[in-house]
Amino acid sequence: MKKQILVVDAYNMIGNWPELNRLKQSERLDEARDLLLHKLSNYHKQIDSRLIVVFDAMYVPGLSKSYTKYGLEIIWTAEGQTADSYIEAMIGELQTKLTQVTVATSDQAEQWTIFSQGALRIPAWELYKDINESKKEVAQQAKKYQTEASVRRSPWDSEQLDSLAELRDNLSHD
Repeated sequence: MKKQILVVDAYNMIGNWPELNRLKQSERLDEARDLLLHKLSNYHKQIDSRLIVVFDAMYVPGLSKSYTKYGLEIIWTAEGQTADSYIEAMIGELQTKLTQVTVATSDQAEQWTIFSQGALRIPAWELYKDINESKKEVAQQAKKYQTEASVRRSPWDSEQLDSLAELRDNLSHD
């Protein structure tokens, strides 16, 4: 099975996910970025995939940087470079016979280039739904385990405990 890599065009998610877009529209872009990273970090813990988040910094002089935060690889593009062009170039390096790259984006122009390189695409809204569904599944599993743990406090049920007591009694009489 191929190693999975998910590349996220960050500002596409911020523009398309309702709670992030509300923050952006109310001039709270830093909070929107932090919330995006938090959501992606939680999602990353549930998937078996490398996750790279690309922020477009084309209008910010000298900002280009890469670092790891919350288990995510975060990249700020160089001045004059869009996230789209950065992702396009990165796909050429990442997409191999041993890896499958999926790009989360809503940009139409970039899609044809990444498809031609063998990458897959997930629209911003679909990733949003996937993240929310996986969050519900985790909550359901946690609730299930909590319920089972409260009902069964011993690793042994009463029938097993009776059998062990009988065996112990038999051994002590011999």
